[in-house]
Amino acid sequence: MSLHRPTLAPRAASYPAPKPVVATGLRKRYLDAEDRSPSPREFSGLPYVPRRHLLIPSTLDSKITSGEVIPGPDIQWNPDYETYLQRVRALSMLALNRPKTVPDGWPSEVNVPWAWTGYNFEGDEGERRYVVELSKSDIVDVDNALEVFKKTGGGPGDVSQATFPLPTSLAAKLKDVARNLHSGFGFNIIRGLDPSRYDALDNTLIYLGITSYIAPHRGVQDSGGSMIIHVKDLGRIIPDSELRQSPYARNAQPFHNDVCDILAMYVQETAAEGGESHVSSAAQIYNEIAAARPDVIHTLSKDNWVFDKHRTPVYWNTRALLFNFEGKGPGFCFSRRPITGSPTSPRSPGVPPMTEVQAEALDMVHFVGVKHQHTMKLQKGDIQLINNLAVFHARNGFRDTVNQRRHIIRLWLRNDELTWPTPEGLKRTWFEKYGESERKKIAKWNVEPGASRERVLYRSDSCS
Repeated sequence: MSLHRPTLAPRAASYPAPKPVVATGLRKRYLDAEDRSPSPREFSGLPYVPRRHLLIPSTLDSKITSGEVIPGPDIQWNPDYETYLQRVRALSMLALNRPKTVPDGWPSEVNVPWAWTGYNFEGDEGERRYVVELSKSDIVDVDNALEVFKKTGGGPGDVSQATFPLPTSLAAKLKDVARNLHSGFGFNIIRGLDPSRYDALDNTLIYLGITSYIAPHRGVQDSGGSMIIHVKDLGRIIPDSELRQSPYARNAQPFHNDVCDILAMYVQETAAEGGESHVSSAAQIYNEIAAARPDVIHTLSKDNWVFDKHRTPVYWNTRALLFNFEGKGPGFCFSRRPITGSPTSPRSPGVPPMTEVQAEALDMVHFVGVKHQHTMKLQKGDIQLINNLAVFHARNGFRDTVNQRRHIIRLWLRNDELTWPTPEGLKRTWFEKYGESERKKIAKWNVEPGASRERVLYRSDSCS
C-alpha cells in the first residue's frame, strides 16, 4: 500500500463554486462515438438488472458536487446499469491492448465450495443449508453462560470461551459454522434468539459469547476505537444530518466488502419495510470475469486503485481490489465509496480519478455479483455471519416507522486458526483493525445505539 499527499498547499475551508465538468479524452470519445458495436447486452453477456433505489425519496441519493474535483469517468456509487453498458460498448470500439489470459500465477478458474450462485440457496431446502437453528435447550445453555459470565464482573471485552462456557454440543455446532465460513460456502445465519428478552448489555454479552466460538478475535471499527457499531438510521436523532454515512442512514448499499475477516450482524429489530440483505460469491464473480474478460482480472489485481481518505489536507492511498490469497485463491476487499465517491462523501478535490478501464471493471464486479446474488430477509434475533473476503454483501433501502426501527449490531471478527492469510496489500489495514494499533488501544464498547454527530457525518472512516 502506498500513500500519496498532493504537493499543493492546503486549501481554505471554503471552495469556489464548482466549474462545469467537460468531457475529455476517452470519455469524450465514447460519448461522441457512433454506435458501431454489437448490442451492449450481447457484448456484456449480462441480463438487465435494474439499479437499486430507496423506497422513498431522500437527499441521500442526490448528486453532490465539490469545488475543483478532478473530472473522471461517469460512474456512481450506486451503479447504473445502462451507464455501465455504454462504457463496455465504448471501450470495445477502441484498440486497447487487452490480455487474453489472466495474470501469471492466477487461476483461470477456481473450483471451491465458496463458488456458488444464488440458485443454490433458493427455497426452504436452500435456506436450511445456511440457517443454524438454536433449540430451546440451546437458548437455556446461552442464558446459563450469560449468568456465569456476569458473576465474573467483567465487561464486554472480557467475554471469551473461557468466561462464557457453552456445553460441548452447542460449542461444536458453532465451530461447524466457523469451518463453513472459512472453507465452506462462506455465510451462515444463527437463528432463535429473542433480543427483546434481554437488555442492551446482555444482548451484547450473548452476541460476543456466541461469536467467541466462531471467530474470537475482535477488530476495531473506526478511529474512535469503536468495537461495536450500531447500524441504525439516526436521521431523526441527529439534526441536519441528511448527508450521514450509510450505517446511520436508510439508503441502499451496493455490493462491497468491509475491512475484516468475518462480518457479524446481530438483528435487534427489522425495518418496517425493505432492508433485505444480499450476498454474492466472490469466487463465482472471479470465474465468470476470468472466462469472458481476463483483461479485467489484470485491472482489478493491479495496486494502482486510488482510495480517497476524505481528510484534510487531502491524501489518498493506492492498492489492489482483488487479491490471490495463499491456499485459497482469488478474493476481493473493497468498498466503492472511497473509489467513486458517494452522495454523502463526494470525491475530494485533488484526488486522482479512476480510469475508464477501471470504471468498467468496478461496475462489472457489481453487476456479475447481482446476477449471482442470494437475497435474505433477516429476522429479529438473527446473527448473520459472512466471510468478508469470499462473499460480497449489499442491502436494499428501507423504511422505518415510529414503532419499528431497523437496528443491527455489527462486529468485525477474526479466527486466527482458520483465517485466510492476509496478503501484503492488506497487512497495514489489518494491523489497524486487529493489531495493537493506536485505535485498538482506545477500544470502546458502546452497548447502546447512537453516535456523535461527528461520527455520523465523518467521512474518513471507511471500508478501505
